[in-house]
Amino acid sequence: MCTQTHFSQLLSSPSHQLQARNRASFADLDGHQAHTEAPRFQVVLAGSAFFHIKEISTGHVRGFRANHNEACALARSLESRC
Repeated sequence: MCTQTHFSQLLSSPSHQLQARNRASFADLDGHQAHTEAPRFQVVLAGSAFFHIKEISTGHVRGFRANHNEACALARSLESRC
């Protein structure tokens, strides 16, 4: 079982700090900030041409669509609400 101490030691390693700096400098090159938060919703194939929008943290289905593009749009919409 991992503990908070375990993660904080991992994140403070010199190689992780170097990777973080490299990502930040790469983001500066194209004028955009790096997206550091993990997505909260995932589009999952639930049948033949049917997609669920699942909340990753709880596993609950928050919506569904028959079109993949519409499912992705709903996932982005749900993401922007929170």
